[in-house]
Amino acid sequence: MTKSNNDRLIPLVQELKSFAFSQQASIGIMRTLGYGLLALALFDVIEIFFPPQFMNPAWEFQTLGALVERVPVPFIGFVLVFFGELHSRSKWELLLLKLFSWLCLLCAIFFMLSIPLGVMNTVRLNNQNITQTQTLSKQQFARAKQVEQQLSQATPEQINNFLKSQGNSLAAKKPEELKTELLSQVTKAKEQIKTQSEVAQSSRGLSLLKSSVKWNLGAMVAATLFFSIWKSTSWARMN
Repeated sequence: MTKSNNDRLIPLVQELKSFAFSQQASIGIMRTLGYGLLALALFDVIEIFFPPQFMNPAWEFQTLGALVERVPVPFIGFVLVFFGELHSRSKWELLLLKLFSWLCLLCAIFFMLSIPLGVMNTVRLNNQNITQTQTLSKQQFARAKQVEQQLSQATPEQINNFLKSQGNSLAAKKPEELKTELLSQVTKAKEQIKTQSEVAQSSRGLSLLKSSVKWNLGAMVAATLFFSIWKSTSWARMN
């Protein structure tokens, strides 16, 4: 190789070295950011699980949702930490990378197992919502029925006395006309109680179903991605 060729190669080599050094510095920044994101994700997990209320379907359901909603942060953190594989690693990182790789598998198993639990909790919560709505509706209906019975048995004098105690008067209406009007209002109230109960039950059921589908599908995606990370980081487990 002639001297002129060497002269042309020297700047190119220096440029490549400069680029390599800059890339190495960038990799260090990315990995540091990854460790920071994983630490923040750990804080979130501790907050979500404390205080624990296992066997409580509402708590378990909301906990799964909170974990799924926050799962992008550890994903980004793991990708940044594993970036560059074994290039420019400290000795202490080798064991940590192996632990992180197995942790991804544990996360995949956790999210996969949480799917049937999420479905079961959805059914349990839906049954609870139906029971609560029906109980409240029965209580309101019973109160309306009691008022209806009291009105049916009330005399014109009792109705007049009741209105006076409330600061009202019969005005131009006869007691029997007012009694009929009040009974009609009670009948409408009973119908409204039934309608409102059905609407509330349907609305709460739909909201629960939407959250369940979103979070259970999210758990499936999270399990798949965690398993992919574990599978693609076999190089970390071999050291």
